[in-house]
Amino acid sequence: MIARIWQGWAAKATADDYQRHYESEVAGHLRQVPGFKGARLLRREDGGEVMFTSITLFDSIDDVRGFAGDDYEQAVVEDAARKALSRWDEQVTHHEIAVDLGP
Repeated sequence: MIARIWQGWAAKATADDYQRHYESEVAGHLRQVPGFKGARLLRREDGGEVMFTSITLFDSIDDVRGFAGDDYEQAVVEDAARKALSRWDEQVTHHEIAVDLGP
């Protein structure tokens, strides 16, 4: 299994907007991708901003490509997200799940 990890930052005033976008638009899109196994959005205060870390899980890199395209290390940041975020990582990282202690 592959974990795709990305970070973005939002002003406190727009952080809830980004979270709602992730819960609705991003979640809806991901659920349509073959091989998608789940996602977590982490949130924490970071100075005057809110930092989000997105961790999405896929069966394989080929499934990641189904979501992100051939240049799968490029971040996928939709227009609505760009409006809510002040900055974000342009690149994502991918990691093989070595140990899974989930239920």
